[in-house]
Amino acid sequence: MNPRSRRTLHGALALLLLIAPSLALSDEPVSEITQYGYKVTGKIPQPRENFVQGLQIVDDHLYVSTGNYGESKLLQYRLSDGKLIAGRDVDRRLFAEGLTVLEDRIYQLTWKSRLVLIYDRAKLQGLEYFRISGEGWGLTNNGSELIYSDGSYRLHYLSPTSKTISRSVSVTEAGRAVRMLNELEWVDGEIWANIWQQDRIIRIDPETGKVTGNINLAGLLPSAERIPGTDVLNGIAVNPRDNTIWVTGKRWPWIYQIELVPQGIEPELSQAPAPNSM
Repeated sequence: MNPRSRRTLHGALALLLLIAPSLALSDEPVSEITQYGYKVTGKIPQPRENFVQGLQIVDDHLYVSTGNYGESKLLQYRLSDGKLIAGRDVDRRLFAEGLTVLEDRIYQLTWKSRLVLIYDRAKLQGLEYFRISGEGWGLTNNGSELIYSDGSYRLHYLSPTSKTISRSVSVTEAGRAVRMLNELEWVDGEIWANIWQQDRIIRIDPETGKVTGNINLAGLLPSAERIPGTDVLNGIAVNPRDNTIWVTGKRWPWIYQIELVPQGIEPELSQAPAPNSM
């Protein structure tokens, strides 16, 4: 065997060793993942310029984080009609991402700056910030911990007091890693997540990271509403008063209220095998 062939064989063996452990995770039956379609039951208007990165509903107010350098904002709307109540510009050097409201604080992620901005909820006044490990994508909370995604297949649980990660969970769908986890929402003991550039939301067991449900939102925004600049599905909020579900996208003209419709269609699994959990 010539040296070049030997190097090729060694490379192939090394790749196999990296992949092999993850194949053992592929024992979750797809049949255990509940499939959903949707029915639109209402909508409220939204400014086209809103590059939505995060949503949350608290006390009949809709809090929105919008992104892009020089355009990022923290916004507060009245849920009943979408009227803007208050807003705050984010520093032009920052690209805002996900958002969550925990008690009297609003937490807003930034992307590559790796910062979490903290505001007083009553006045939208900036209070402080702290750094996180990795990029910031989606953000939610379980009532005591912040939970954020970084664009990978991992969800990180973070103490709002110590500002440190207590644990991380790998998200898998039928044993395969689900990457590009974007906007997050805590819904009745589950984590719901947008997948960047996909027209679906997944429902995640927060302890195991296993996907328990798949919500197919294809066609939610009609083709006639897709003008130049219209971007991907992104944004999940649940109204705690009546448990209604609200979803939207980046530069979409509407925030839609939807109901889930159970279906028997299996998802198309196109993600890479999950690496070993760290």
